[in-house]
Amino acid sequence: MLHLNERFSFEGQSIAWGSLGEGDPIVLVHGFPWSAQSWRAIAPWLAKTHKVYFFDMLGTGLSENNAAQNVTEYVQSDLLEALIGHWELKRPQVIGHDFGGLAALRGHFVNGIDYGKLHLVNAVAVLPSGSPFYAHVANHEPAFAGLPDYAHEALFRAYIQAAAHYPLREEATRIYFDPWSGEAGKAAFYRQIAQADITNIKEAQKRYGPTDFDVHLTWGMRDTFIPPAQGRELQDLLQAKSFTPIEDAAHLVHEDAPAALLGSLAGRV
Repeated sequence: MLHLNERFSFEGQSIAWGSLGEGDPIVLVHGFPWSAQSWRAIAPWLAKTHKVYFFDMLGTGLSENNAAQNVTEYVQSDLLEALIGHWELKRPQVIGHDFGGLAALRGHFVNGIDYGKLHLVNAVAVLPSGSPFYAHVANHEPAFAGLPDYAHEALFRAYIQAAAHYPLREEATRIYFDPWSGEAGKAAFYRQIAQADITNIKEAQKRYGPTDFDVHLTWGMRDTFIPPAQGRELQDLLQAKSFTPIEDAAHLVHEDAPAALLGSLAGRV
């Protein structure tokens, strides 16, 4: 497990973060509904040659969540900008998965953060985006937040298993589910889904183009959440330097094929 034993105040809300290693900086940005723990098999290896920073996005993991929060996508890219400033990093490498990829893309194209390199893993990045489940939650958030605990857990388990190609280990399922359990966690899970807004993708996508730093893409080719065709489209929009397919992995590459993901990153960081 990664230890997030540091705290940062972002707009009066507490963000959990941690770091490993020494050397040139790498910032890891997780997606939803995961946490920094999605990098637990990756970060220690990257830390052998780099200083690796990781954090839980606002409203997720060990970071603060409350009923009044705005946790939409632009807030998470603002958080990334604030953390990079707090850490006093100059052109760090950034690795973003899922909505973490969108946060990283918005971080550069909207917030103006300069990177040393950008690595995107099955990133939320281009339209169309969203699913019937997201739309249904947005229309009925209070009903979902009021589900009995057993029904919420069953739904969550089904949702994250759909993101993986292989059956998830119980250890992984518990790591991801625990922050979303209980009344506060359950409400936070559906609140985050309901606040997802495709205009945040649209705003970034219209600005995509070549960058003065290398961009590398890694994609689980069995992803049913964000099909590989969207990864190829993103590659073209960014004129990315590489696209590495991982054949026997779906959206949650970290769990399906951590060694292959590390291999795709290790040759390029």
